[in-house]
Amino acid sequence: MTVSVSPQTFEALKQAAGIAGNIFAFGLFVSPIPTFRRIIRNRSTEQFSGIPYVYALLNCLICAWYGCPYISYDNLLVTTVNSVGAVFQLTYIIIYITCADKRKKVNMSLILLGVFGIFAIIAIGSLQIADLELRHLIIGFLSCATLISMFASPLSVMNLVIRTKSVEFMPFYLSLSTFLMSTSFMLYGVFNFDLFIYVPNGIGTLLGIAQLVLYFYYNDKSKQEHKEPLIESIA
Repeated sequence: MTVSVSPQTFEALKQAAGIAGNIFAFGLFVSPIPTFRRIIRNRSTEQFSGIPYVYALLNCLICAWYGCPYISYDNLLVTTVNSVGAVFQLTYIIIYITCADKRKKVNMSLILLGVFGIFAIIAIGSLQIADLELRHLIIGFLSCATLISMFASPLSVMNLVIRTKSVEFMPFYLSLSTFLMSTSFMLYGVFNFDLFIYVPNGIGTLLGIAQLVLYFYYNDKSKQEHKEPLIESIA
């Protein structure tokens, strides 16, 4: 027995998945706020690194560009979520530079300029490609690569959880938000027949599941005291 789904239903499911992904992504975007409240309060970046936020900014910019009509068809919700993510990451970077010592200020400022330079080259260069399909493929592979590397970044934290048998450095809501956002955009990519979206987010979903499994397995062995989350690279 074959179940047929009308194009209208398919489109509705795709939009619902995309909107859900935008909502769940907000949980990832706000997760570093406790860390930056501490930085602002102490007027010091201490031992925190700003590199993950710079990388996350580049990832958001590339993915937002991929969702634009100049690159791919009907992926506006990809552009919206990554545009919001870019604003959050840029805000965090500005706070970091403001509170950092002189050496870190210079280094982070130069790296930030480098990110904007790289994105400008990618954006302007892609518009010089007359073949729309080739343009779509190039930016698609770039966005896919940055997304996969972003989702793989918590592997070090997962390794730490296994070694210490403690989840104190892997916040539950951060792992849950990663899983829900990845799953939503994986479905969005499936409904839109876009492998550059459903492949990396499918990997993100699997890694999100792995994080949740580790959390519940080791939770009873972890100390039940509040800890500020590690700096994460998200989009």
